[in-house]
Amino acid sequence: MYLSKTLLFILFSIWILFGVLGNAQLSSGFYSTTCPNATVIARGLIEQASRGDVRLTAKVMRLHFHDCFVNGCDGSVLLDAAPADVVEGEKEAFQNAGSLGGFEVIDDIKTALENVCPGVVSCADILAIAAEISVALAGGPSWDVLLGRRDGRTAISADAVATLPLGSDSLHILTSKFSVHNLDTTDLVALSGAHTFGRVQCRVINNRLHSFIGKKGQSDPTIETKFLQTLLRKCPKGGDLTVRVNLDPTSPDSFDNDYFKNLQNNRGVIKSDQILFSSTGAPTVSLVNHFAESQSDFYRNFARSMIKMGNVKILTGSEGEIRRECRRVN
Repeated sequence: MYLSKTLLFILFSIWILFGVLGNAQLSSGFYSTTCPNATVIARGLIEQASRGDVRLTAKVMRLHFHDCFVNGCDGSVLLDAAPADVVEGEKEAFQNAGSLGGFEVIDDIKTALENVCPGVVSCADILAIAAEISVALAGGPSWDVLLGRRDGRTAISADAVATLPLGSDSLHILTSKFSVHNLDTTDLVALSGAHTFGRVQCRVINNRLHSFIGKKGQSDPTIETKFLQTLLRKCPKGGDLTVRVNLDPTSPDSFDNDYFKNLQNNRGVIKSDQILFSSTGAPTVSLVNHFAESQSDFYRNFARSMIKMGNVKILTGSEGEIRRECRRVN
């Protein structure tokens, strides 16, 4: 019995040790002494910029997501392609070109922070901080952002951006793309809830409206009839594919749980959103129902999933660098 208790104590201690070590890389107080006003400065600049651009908060949130899903949360999505580059970078990839925004406010935050604490706050951390601020400003949850990431030195090729979820992905493909980053089904549904604010270009939903599954001239039959007509007016056949449509037609600029209520009514704009509720028997259906019923549970799970996503393939310690400018390596 004594030996069993001893072994139990040892195993428990090892479990605690690994738990601590696993979370020791990032810390909410990472800049508490080196740049204590980093979040305050970032918030002021985002608040100011969002007054002139109602879409800014959604843009910034999306930047962080696109950064983390391609080679991890290393700020590589911010890098401009260098003149000597022979391949397209993340910005130039089909999934990102012309659709990502918010770069200017990230530049402004970096410039401000370099003025008060030069060489301290990474661009990757600025993205994480800015995403949380943006969600909170739009009425969503707040969370303690874990910090201490360092910046990558490479603009990942456009081919690597194929790891991003696409509007045409099946539920199986979506689940696989999330699981690669150790994100489970709850994370998939919760993070998809970020589509409660923001816009999408008609090019993303064009096939769903005019050539669904290769059937020329036909629309996705699962789209609610009246909502389909609204989408067709916004994105007519042969129309401008850069026109943007509200992802959440009921409260497009607020972070709430209306996104899930829209899915329940077959009013999801993107196919990969609606599929979370359309696959009979899929675990995503019950999660959509739950988050539609409880905004507080959605907020709690969203915050948890954002923290998990923010840990994807991070660079810490002596890895990478702290860029002086977010658009180029030192």
